[in-house]
Amino acid sequence: MILHCNFEELRALASAGEAVVAAAEGESQSGAVQAPAEGIARVEMLLPRLTGDFSIETLQDQRRVRAAVGLICDDLRGRMDQSIIEHNPAHEEAVTLYFDYGHSRSVLHRLDVMGSEMEAIVDLITGGHPEIGESIPFPD
Repeated sequence: MILHCNFEELRALASAGEAVVAAAEGESQSGAVQAPAEGIARVEMLLPRLTGDFSIETLQDQRRVRAAVGLICDDLRGRMDQSIIEHNPAHEEAVTLYFDYGHSRSVLHRLDVMGSEMEAIVDLITGGHPEIGESIPFPD
């Protein structure tokens, strides 16, 4: 299945993903979410894919991408909240983070819908044993 993303969504995810990785590597960021190493690894694996629409090949892949985008959204929301508290809602940084969060959240929603559809197909194919079908390929 193909995950369609527009330029703004890709830019928001890529820049926020890089910020998450940088924060994990020791660069402090105000309001950044402290993520577990597994989450950081998923974000690092997602970054090279953020060049355009990309294929989600299996339910496992969808879950990995969803976890990475979810972590990015959590980080953006935390940084946006912190910027609002430190400055005000109309501050340039807060507004930029708001739009980045909105674009990223839109992708997260599409991933959730895609995941529900994939789970339903796997359930249908496997007769109610989804653990068997996590690696079933989904063609584009």
